[in-house]
Amino acid sequence: MKKRGNPFLYIGGAISAVMSGLIIMGYFWTPYDPTAFVEKKFLPPSAAHLLGTDNFGRDIFSRVIDGAGTSFFIAVCVVAIGCVAGILIGSFCGYFGGLPDLILTRVCDSITAFPSFLLALVIVSITGSGTYNIILALGILFIPSFARIVRGEFARCRDLNYIKSARLMGAGPLRIMFSHILPNTFQVLFSAVTIGFNNAVLSEASMSFLGIGIQPPDASLGSMLSDSQTYLRNAPWYAMGTGLVIILLILGFSLLSEGLQRLERRG
Repeated sequence: MKKRGNPFLYIGGAISAVMSGLIIMGYFWTPYDPTAFVEKKFLPPSAAHLLGTDNFGRDIFSRVIDGAGTSFFIAVCVVAIGCVAGILIGSFCGYFGGLPDLILTRVCDSITAFPSFLLALVIVSITGSGTYNIILALGILFIPSFARIVRGEFARCRDLNYIKSARLMGAGPLRIMFSHILPNTFQVLFSAVTIGFNNAVLSEASMSFLGIGIQPPDASLGSMLSDSQTYLRNAPWYAMGTGLVIILLILGFSLLSEGLQRLERRG
């Protein structure tokens, strides 16, 4: 019987590869300086300026690459903070239970009780805008979601037969937690990491869109999208190019994640 293809994997992998290549390239080289006024403003897309120029005469393609790299860096750092801290908290609560589990669970519930984006706005408003303040604010807000997932998996696995056997053989709690139980949570964590990455990209773009994220003259997809609203009639390519990069950045990793999960289920 012929196996069906996996279009999610192929399409997602192709989009992710192209976007990752552009982001990596942007760290070392861009066609123009993203902050320099290189040409007349509102030049349409051409061979010299693939996405045209903006309201200050800056090359949109160069700024989009630079902004995508910033969004990618922030998203990776945010997910890393949320995932590592969530694993530590969730594994401790799920394995040991009791009063520490109750206290830490209530703390996580208190954080998630507030609208996450609104809470991020409050934190950034207090600490100030900037890349690292955004990472800190979003990273804190991503911890409860990862902690809940890990806690549930540890609570489910801690009384399984293979864990009981490990205890009888003299394995300590830390070895059981991180050598026996944690690897069994990777499949669930992978989906959470992908969703968290996309949410982090959207959150950073939204904050910059509202003017409290990455500040000019540094490039940010959110602030560029905000600026382009005023010029939709005169320079529609400004919004289209920026919006397309945001869509592709999120779509590529979403399809790739779905494709990998389907591949794993088949295997």
